[in-house]
Amino acid sequence: MTSSAHRAGQGAVTVTMTPTSCFPDPSPHRPQPAVAMETISVKLLTCVGPPGARGAEAAAAGPRGPRGPTQEHLASLHWFSALGLTEEQAVCFQEAVMDLIYWKDTERSGMVLTGLVVVLLSLFQLSIITVVSTLSLAVVCFAIAVRVYYKTLHILNWADGEHPFKKYLDMDIGLSGEQAEHAVQKAIVMAMSALDTLKKLVFVANLIDSLKFLVLLYLATFLGKIFNGLTVFIMGVIAIFSLPLFYQQRQEQVDSAIAKIQANVDNVKDIVRRILQGGGPTPDPTPGGAKPKTQ
Repeated sequence: MTSSAHRAGQGAVTVTMTPTSCFPDPSPHRPQPAVAMETISVKLLTCVGPPGARGAEAAAAGPRGPRGPTQEHLASLHWFSALGLTEEQAVCFQEAVMDLIYWKDTERSGMVLTGLVVVLLSLFQLSIITVVSTLSLAVVCFAIAVRVYYKTLHILNWADGEHPFKKYLDMDIGLSGEQAEHAVQKAIVMAMSALDTLKKLVFVANLIDSLKFLVLLYLATFLGKIFNGLTVFIMGVIAIFSLPLFYQQRQEQVDSAIAKIQANVDNVKDIVRRILQGGGPTPDPTPGGAKPKTQ
Protein backbone atom coordinates (compact mmCIF):
# COMPACT_ATOMS: atom_id res chain seq x y z
CA MET A 1 0.00 0.00 0.00
CA THR A 2 2.79 2.35 0.82
CA SER A 3 4.67 1.77 -2.46
CA SER A 4 1.49 2.08 -4.55
CA ALA A 5 0.56 5.32 -2.81
CA HIS A 6 4.08 6.58 -3.35
CA ARG A 7 3.83 5.75 -7.07
CA ALA A 8 0.43 7.42 -7.27
CA GLY A 9 1.88 10.52 -5.64
CA GLN A 10 4.72 10.57 -8.14
CA GLY A 11 2.23 10.23 -10.99
CA ALA A 12 0.23 13.14 -9.64
CA VAL A 13 3.34 15.27 -9.47
CA THR A 14 4.20 14.35 -13.06
CA VAL A 15 0.75 15.27 -14.30
CA THR A 16 0.78 18.65 -12.60
CA MET A 17 4.33 19.55 -13.69
CA THR A 18 4.04 18.60 -17.38
CA PRO A 19 1.53 21.23 -18.58
CA THR A 20 3.28 24.11 -16.84
CA SER A 21 6.89 23.31 -17.69
CA CYS A 22 6.73 21.77 -21.17
CA PHE A 23 3.66 23.14 -22.96
CA PRO A 24 2.35 26.72 -23.16
CA ASP A 25 -1.16 27.54 -22.11
CA PRO A 26 -3.31 27.49 -25.28
CA SER A 27 -6.17 29.46 -23.71
CA PRO A 28 -7.53 32.14 -26.08
CA HIS A 29 -7.82 34.81 -23.36
CA ARG A 30 -4.02 35.16 -23.25
CA PRO A 31 -3.02 36.94 -26.48
CA GLN A 32 0.62 36.96 -27.47
CA PRO A 33 2.13 40.37 -26.75
CA ALA A 34 3.36 42.61 -29.57
CA VAL A 35 6.88 42.57 -28.17
CA ALA A 36 7.04 38.80 -28.56
CA MET A 37 5.83 39.00 -32.17
CA GLU A 38 8.49 41.63 -32.92
CA THR A 39 11.14 39.43 -31.32
CA ILE A 40 10.06 36.51 -33.50
CA SER A 41 10.28 38.76 -36.57
CA VAL A 42 13.78 39.87 -35.63
CA LYS A 43 14.84 36.26 -35.02
CA LEU A 44 13.58 35.26 -38.46
CA LEU A 45 15.72 37.95 -40.06
CA THR A 46 18.78 37.46 -37.89
CA CYS A 47 18.82 33.73 -38.57
CA VAL A 48 19.76 34.48 -42.18
CA GLY A 49 23.43 35.18 -42.67
CA PRO A 50 26.78 33.76 -43.68
CA PRO A 51 27.81 30.34 -42.45
CA GLY A 52 28.96 30.48 -38.87
CA ALA A 53 27.40 33.86 -38.19
CA ARG A 54 24.52 32.46 -36.17
CA GLY A 55 26.89 30.60 -33.87
CA ALA A 56 29.00 33.71 -33.35
CA GLU A 57 25.92 35.81 -32.58
CA ALA A 58 24.68 33.22 -30.14
CA ALA A 59 28.05 33.14 -28.41
CA ALA A 60 28.18 36.93 -28.30
CA ALA A 61 24.69 37.09 -26.80
CA GLY A 62 25.74 34.93 -23.85
CA PRO A 63 23.43 34.21 -20.95
CA ARG A 64 21.86 37.66 -21.15
CA GLY A 65 19.71 36.63 -24.11
CA PRO A 66 19.52 37.94 -27.69
CA ARG A 67 20.39 41.52 -28.50
CA GLY A 68 18.22 44.05 -30.26
CA PRO A 69 18.07 44.45 -34.04
CA THR A 70 21.10 46.00 -35.69
CA GLN A 71 21.07 48.79 -38.25
CA GLU A 72 21.53 46.28 -41.08
CA HIS A 73 18.44 44.36 -40.01
CA LEU A 74 16.38 47.54 -39.67
CA ALA A 75 17.55 48.67 -43.12
CA SER A 76 16.61 45.31 -44.64
CA LEU A 77 13.18 45.53 -42.99
CA HIS A 78 12.74 49.02 -44.46
CA TRP A 79 13.62 47.93 -47.98
CA PHE A 80 11.49 44.78 -47.83
CA SER A 81 8.50 46.81 -46.65
CA ALA A 82 9.17 49.35 -49.43
CA LEU A 83 9.19 46.55 -52.02
CA GLY A 84 5.92 45.15 -50.65
CA LEU A 85 7.36 41.78 -49.57
CA THR A 86 5.86 39.82 -46.73
CA GLU A 87 8.00 38.56 -43.87
CA GLU A 88 8.10 35.01 -45.22
CA GLN A 89 9.01 36.21 -48.72
CA ALA A 90 11.71 38.50 -47.28
CA VAL A 91 13.29 35.64 -45.32
CA CYS A 92 13.22 33.33 -48.35
CA PHE A 93 14.73 36.07 -50.52
CA GLN A 94 17.52 36.68 -48.03
CA GLU A 95 18.27 32.97 -47.74
CA ALA A 96 18.45 32.58 -51.52
CA VAL A 97 20.74 35.60 -51.94
CA MET A 98 23.04 34.52 -49.09
CA ASP A 99 23.26 30.99 -50.48
CA LEU A 100 24.37 32.41 -53.83
CA ILE A 101 26.83 34.96 -52.45
CA TYR A 102 28.51 32.61 -49.94
CA TRP A 103 28.66 29.71 -52.45
CA LYS A 104 26.68 27.21 -50.37
CA ASP A 105 25.68 25.52 -53.62
CA THR A 106 28.82 25.80 -55.76
CA GLU A 107 27.15 24.65 -58.95
CA ARG A 108 24.26 27.10 -58.71
CA SER A 109 26.44 30.06 -57.72
CA GLY A 110 28.88 29.28 -60.52
CA MET A 111 26.07 29.09 -63.08
CA VAL A 112 24.57 32.41 -61.95
CA LEU A 113 27.93 34.19 -61.93
CA THR A 114 28.95 32.76 -65.31
CA GLY A 115 25.61 33.66 -66.87
CA LEU A 116 25.72 37.25 -65.62
CA VAL A 117 29.33 37.78 -66.74
CA VAL A 118 28.71 36.23 -70.18
CA VAL A 119 25.64 38.39 -70.74
CA LEU A 120 27.47 41.55 -69.70
CA LEU A 121 30.51 40.70 -71.83
CA SER A 122 28.22 40.09 -74.79
CA LEU A 123 26.97 43.66 -74.52
CA PHE A 124 30.48 44.90 -75.40
CA GLN A 125 30.28 43.39 -78.89
CA LEU A 126 26.53 43.26 -79.55
CA SER A 127 23.60 45.56 -78.99
CA ILE A 128 21.20 44.96 -76.13
CA ILE A 129 18.42 44.05 -78.61
CA THR A 130 20.60 41.32 -80.14
CA VAL A 131 21.59 39.95 -76.74
CA VAL A 132 18.02 39.85 -75.41
CA SER A 133 16.60 38.31 -78.58
CA THR A 134 19.35 35.66 -78.73
CA LEU A 135 18.88 34.69 -75.09
CA SER A 136 15.11 34.53 -75.54
CA LEU A 137 15.56 32.34 -78.63
CA ALA A 138 17.84 29.96 -76.72
CA VAL A 139 15.41 29.72 -73.77
CA VAL A 140 12.39 29.07 -76.03
CA CYS A 141 14.25 26.40 -78.03
CA PHE A 142 15.31 24.68 -74.83
CA ALA A 143 11.76 24.76 -73.44
CA ILE A 144 10.30 23.35 -76.66
CA ALA A 145 12.89 20.55 -76.72
CA VAL A 146 12.12 19.59 -73.13
CA ARG A 147 8.37 19.71 -73.79
CA VAL A 148 8.68 17.46 -76.86
CA TYR A 149 10.92 15.06 -74.93
CA TYR A 150 8.40 14.66 -72.09
CA LYS A 151 5.56 14.32 -74.60
CA THR A 152 7.43 11.52 -76.39
CA LEU A 153 7.99 9.71 -73.09
CA HIS A 154 4.26 9.96 -72.38
CA ILE A 155 3.37 8.53 -75.80
CA LEU A 156 5.70 5.58 -75.17
CA ASN A 157 4.14 5.12 -71.69
CA TRP A 158 7.48 5.82 -70.03
CA ALA A 159 6.24 8.81 -68.06
CA ASP A 160 3.06 10.10 -66.48
CA GLY A 161 2.69 12.93 -68.99
CA GLU A 162 2.95 15.75 -66.47
CA HIS A 163 3.97 19.07 -67.91
CA PRO A 164 7.69 19.71 -67.11
CA PHE A 165 7.07 23.40 -66.45
CA LYS A 166 3.83 23.03 -64.52
CA LYS A 167 5.08 24.79 -61.39
CA TYR A 168 6.10 27.82 -63.46
CA LEU A 169 2.77 27.87 -65.30
CA ASP A 170 0.85 27.70 -62.02
CA MET A 171 2.88 30.51 -60.50
CA ASP A 172 0.68 33.51 -59.77
CA ILE A 173 2.39 36.69 -60.97
CA GLY A 174 -0.69 38.86 -61.36
CA LEU A 175 -1.51 41.97 -59.36
CA SER A 176 -4.92 43.07 -58.25
CA GLY A 177 -6.05 46.65 -58.66
CA GLU A 178 -5.21 47.55 -55.07
CA GLN A 179 -1.79 45.90 -55.24
CA ALA A 180 -0.94 47.68 -58.49
CA GLU A 181 -2.04 51.02 -57.06
CA HIS A 182 -0.04 50.38 -53.90
CA ALA A 183 3.09 49.49 -55.94
CA VAL A 184 2.73 52.64 -58.05
CA GLN A 185 2.37 54.76 -54.92
CA LYS A 186 5.51 53.25 -53.40
CA ALA A 187 7.45 53.84 -56.63
CA ILE A 188 6.32 57.47 -56.68
CA VAL A 189 7.25 57.97 -53.02
CA MET A 190 10.72 56.48 -53.54
CA ALA A 191 11.30 58.57 -56.68
CA MET A 192 10.22 61.78 -54.93
CA SER A 193 12.43 60.96 -51.95
CA ALA A 194 15.43 60.50 -54.27
CA LEU A 195 14.67 63.79 -56.03
CA ASP A 196 14.36 65.57 -52.70
CA THR A 197 17.75 64.26 -51.58
CA LEU A 198 19.30 65.28 -54.90
CA LYS A 199 17.77 68.75 -54.58
CA LYS A 200 19.30 69.22 -51.13
CA LEU A 201 22.72 68.11 -52.40
CA VAL A 202 22.68 70.31 -55.49
CA PHE A 203 21.33 73.46 -53.82
CA VAL A 204 23.61 73.10 -50.75
CA ALA A 205 21.14 72.49 -47.96
CA ASN A 206 24.08 71.12 -45.96
CA LEU A 207 27.57 72.30 -46.92
CA ILE A 208 29.36 69.13 -45.74
CA ASP A 209 27.01 66.82 -47.65
CA SER A 210 27.27 68.94 -50.80
CA LEU A 211 31.08 68.87 -50.58
CA LYS A 212 31.00 65.08 -50.28
CA PHE A 213 28.71 64.92 -53.31
CA LEU A 214 31.10 67.22 -55.21
CA VAL A 215 34.09 64.99 -54.44
CA LEU A 216 32.09 61.93 -55.49
CA LEU A 217 31.20 63.52 -58.84
CA TYR A 218 34.81 64.58 -59.36
CA LEU A 219 36.01 61.02 -58.77
CA ALA A 220 33.28 59.73 -61.10
CA THR A 221 34.75 61.80 -63.95
CA PHE A 222 38.12 60.05 -63.52
CA LEU A 223 36.36 56.70 -63.29
CA GLY A 224 34.54 57.43 -66.54
CA LYS A 225 37.82 58.11 -68.33
CA ILE A 226 39.33 54.81 -67.18
CA PHE A 227 36.39 52.40 -67.27
CA ASN A 228 33.22 51.91 -69.22
CA GLY A 229 29.89 51.61 -67.42
CA LEU A 230 29.63 47.93 -68.33
CA THR A 231 33.14 47.32 -67.02
CA VAL A 232 32.22 48.82 -63.66
CA PHE A 233 29.04 46.74 -63.60
CA ILE A 234 30.96 43.53 -64.36
CA MET A 235 33.47 44.34 -61.63
CA GLY A 236 30.58 44.93 -59.23
CA VAL A 237 29.02 41.54 -60.03
CA ILE A 238 32.34 39.76 -59.52
CA ALA A 239 32.91 41.66 -56.28
CA ILE A 240 29.49 40.62 -54.94
CA PHE A 241 30.36 36.96 -55.47
CA SER A 242 33.91 37.23 -54.12
CA LEU A 243 34.30 39.96 -51.47
CA PRO A 244 31.80 38.57 -48.88
CA LEU A 245 33.47 35.17 -49.00
CA PHE A 246 36.91 36.79 -48.77
CA TYR A 247 35.79 38.88 -45.79
CA GLN A 248 34.45 35.79 -44.06
CA GLN A 249 37.82 34.05 -44.43
CA ARG A 250 40.00 37.13 -43.57
CA GLN A 251 37.73 38.96 -41.18
CA GLU A 252 40.31 39.98 -38.57
CA GLN A 253 42.83 41.39 -41.06
CA VAL A 254 40.15 43.28 -42.98
CA ASP A 255 38.63 44.74 -39.80
CA SER A 256 42.01 46.01 -38.60
CA ALA A 257 42.76 47.63 -41.96
CA ILE A 258 39.30 49.24 -42.11
CA ALA A 259 39.73 50.55 -38.56
CA LYS A 260 43.00 52.27 -39.50
CA ILE A 261 41.47 53.80 -42.63
CA GLN A 262 38.43 54.95 -40.66
CA ALA A 263 40.65 56.61 -38.07
CA ASN A 264 42.49 58.56 -40.79
CA VAL A 265 39.21 59.55 -42.45
CA ASP A 266 37.78 60.76 -39.13
CA ASN A 267 40.92 62.81 -38.55
CA VAL A 268 40.59 64.48 -41.97
CA LYS A 269 36.90 65.12 -41.36
CA ASP A 270 37.68 66.75 -38.03
CA ILE A 271 40.30 69.02 -39.62
CA VAL A 272 37.94 70.07 -42.42
CA ARG A 273 35.10 70.68 -39.96
CA ARG A 274 37.27 72.90 -37.77
CA ILE A 275 38.48 74.85 -40.82
CA LEU A 276 34.90 75.44 -42.00
CA GLN A 277 33.87 76.52 -38.50
CA GLY A 278 36.51 79.25 -38.43
CA GLY A 279 39.64 77.40 -37.42
CA GLY A 280 38.84 76.85 -33.75
CA PRO A 281 41.42 75.54 -31.30
CA THR A 282 42.40 71.92 -31.28
CA PRO A 283 40.35 69.98 -28.71
CA ASP A 284 42.18 69.29 -25.44
CA PRO A 285 43.41 65.66 -25.42
CA THR A 286 43.56 65.48 -21.61
CA PRO A 287 40.74 63.59 -19.88
CA GLY A 288 37.78 65.76 -18.95
CA GLY A 289 39.25 68.76 -20.72
CA ALA A 290 41.39 69.69 -17.69
CA LYS A 291 44.19 72.07 -18.55
CA PRO A 292 47.60 71.84 -16.91
CA LYS A 293 48.37 74.40 -14.22
CA THR A 294 50.71 77.22 -15.14
CA GLN A 295 53.68 77.85 -12.91
